[in-house]
Amino acid sequence: MGPNETSPLTPLAQEALEALVDTIPSGGEFTYEQAYAVLAEKEDLERPAAEDIIERLYDKGHVYEVEGKLRLTDYRSE
Repeated sequence: MGPNETSPLTPLAQEALEALVDTIPSGGEFTYEQAYAVLAEKEDLERPAAEDIIERLYDKGHVYEVEGKLRLTDYRSE
């Protein structure tokens, strides 16, 4: 794998990302608690699973943190 390539998301992580993208306004920021609530409502994920998914999305660069709030990267425009 080259330096700019990443391994694909698992289907669950991809679905969680889509749920966040569909719920959070473009360019909007949200708290971890809001992210967990979206994943609980849209993907029926318990808190530990939601925390794991957010961590995976962060590690893979799909979300990033600014002053304690999360933001989505614009992955659909790539």
